[in-house]
Amino acid sequence: MRPLDGIRVVDFSRVLAGPMATQVMAEYGAEVTKIERPGTGDESRVFEPVFAGGQSAYYAAFNRSKRSIAVDLKSGEGRRLAFDLAADADVLVENFLPGGMEGMGLGYEALKEANPRLVYVSNTGFGQTGPYARRKGYDTIFQALSGVIDLTGHPDGPPAKVGLPFADLTSGLWILIAALTGLVGRAASGRGCHVDMAMMDAQVSLLSLPAARHFALGETPTRTGTEHLGRVPSSAFACKGGDWLFVSASDQHWPQLCDALGLEEMAVDAGLARNADRVARRDEVTRALAGAFAQRERGELAPALRAVGVPAGEVNTVPEILDDPHIRARGMVATYDDPDRGPTPGLRTPLRYSGYDDHRFEAPPKLGADTGRILREELALDEATIAALYDKGIVQ
Repeated sequence: MRPLDGIRVVDFSRVLAGPMATQVMAEYGAEVTKIERPGTGDESRVFEPVFAGGQSAYYAAFNRSKRSIAVDLKSGEGRRLAFDLAADADVLVENFLPGGMEGMGLGYEALKEANPRLVYVSNTGFGQTGPYARRKGYDTIFQALSGVIDLTGHPDGPPAKVGLPFADLTSGLWILIAALTGLVGRAASGRGCHVDMAMMDAQVSLLSLPAARHFALGETPTRTGTEHLGRVPSSAFACKGGDWLFVSASDQHWPQLCDALGLEEMAVDAGLARNADRVARRDEVTRALAGAFAQRERGELAPALRAVGVPAGEVNTVPEILDDPHIRARGMVATYDDPDRGPTPGLRTPLRYSGYDDHRFEAPPKLGADTGRILREELALDEATIAALYDKGIVQ
């Protein structure tokens, strides 16, 4: 048994945020049915990069452990099939522009009549209301508009995007939160709900600390590179040989850090014992630390700092962290059995529950792989009707 066993999800979303959320639900036991377009499916099926053999690694990263039904939502018969699936679901996730699902007869109000317990999550760029509601947007557009890009990079350089699809990934987590809290609320009230989840709102909500500085000090937060505005030291330093090491030290770590770096005079300087004093003398402290780090190899210095209780972390490349012994021991890199490729690597969903079976880790579905079975077993269509749907191209 898994935590979400028995929960049925219909997933009308494409690309990243919605599929990420529904993949988590699928791997923790929910039965997720992905509604895709005949012929092409989710557009991310052709996104780079691809595995040998042509399968998109992008698609595979967010669509494991699901079922796929390919239905033409431009046809009345196709929309009826989708409606019937949603009428028997616990959760629906969609990311059409506002009004898109309503235009197909699949909006919340229509489905609520058939399924009042449905938790219906609409993930849009800018929400169902407001002057930007009809705008289209992508991950980097939300990073730019929300101020995240302006905050990212070094003070003497241009703004930079985050190295991950930050807006998509964090919005995916909020979609998941929306679905799960909706289910908890339903358990208490007996009623489903509609959740208006705007990616732009999600990004602005993450500005908590920069916004707090603005509210408290009236300042416009700026780019700080790897430094922390309110703590010194909390930054990445270049070590001998060019590798980088990040250190984040509070007052209790300061003497040990200085001693380990051979900066004994700074360790006993009463004017540097408090973080507020080190922040005021940021440039002086940073220069001294940078000089000391540059004299030491990272492979020697990092464990030496950790041995005296100083929080330190190597600035790893992606291959380095994927091959890290702790990450391997935690099982974060796993393999699923792809029917075409055999064992295929991927990143596991991170939660580990006691008292439940391990989460699913299954290959992403081929387009329309489950269409016939769903039509036959769940919608109870006869073979002649199913054959006619295939012949007319309404399903694949």
